[in-house]
Amino acid sequence: MAESNLFWWFYLLLALRYVVIAGLAFLVFYLLMPHRFLKRKIQALFPKQKDYVREVGYSFFTFLVFALVAVVISSEGVLPYTQIYRSASEYGWGYFVLSVALALLLHDTYFYWTHRMMHHPRLFRLFHLTHHKSTNPSPWAAFAFSPLEAVVEAGVIVFIVLLIPIHKYAILLFLLLMTVYNVYGHLGYEIYPAWLVNSRVGKWLNTSTNHNMHHKYFKGNYGLYFRFWDELLHTTHPNYDKTLAALVDPQPEEQAAQEV
Repeated sequence: MAESNLFWWFYLLLALRYVVIAGLAFLVFYLLMPHRFLKRKIQALFPKQKDYVREVGYSFFTFLVFALVAVVISSEGVLPYTQIYRSASEYGWGYFVLSVALALLLHDTYFYWTHRMMHHPRLFRLFHLTHHKSTNPSPWAAFAFSPLEAVVEAGVIVFIVLLIPIHKYAILLFLLLMTVYNVYGHLGYEIYPAWLVNSRVGKWLNTSTNHNMHHKYFKGNYGLYFRFWDELLHTTHPNYDKTLAALVDPQPEEQAAQEV
């Protein structure tokens, strides 16, 4: 397949994945049933129409960068230097699943450090300001990056394919999970139940509340999937636990209703 055709196939795949996942979240939480989940709304106000337009516009530009990186990685000059493999039998299905988990862990580390770096005063305006124009993000903000930040975000796939053996379909699964979690992080609602966020495992998971507070306050809560780095380096916002508890724990009237 010609590289130009491959580029547009990649672009279509990226755009379609975004439209379906972010669009479904927007349809349910912002158009069909916004009031049903109102107690789970992290910030009381809703973004304005111009915010949605900006987020979608920058996201579709981001996919141009992502598609270009995908073409470069899959090219004959670069592919042999990666650890991408084609047959699942080379490493087995157990490793296939493990490689997706490793990719998520690598991405979380990559994201924390590049994200924190882009908050440096000398870099913020050039790289990260565009994304932070969404102080109250919607699902459409998941990929609303400046061109320079889009390059940084796309770099994670280069990081992964150079570091670990990974099947081409494992990459697709990783990217699907990444998109789902990214949309959740920008959802504007906290949908995790109390039993999960209060569990031993759940307390280490990043939440929509966590990332929403990052957009609101511009500081702290730099993680993506997990909270390991934020906790280790003391970059969790001091009001995070209190804010999350208010959203996920049953309200007194709800508790009374349940007892009846």
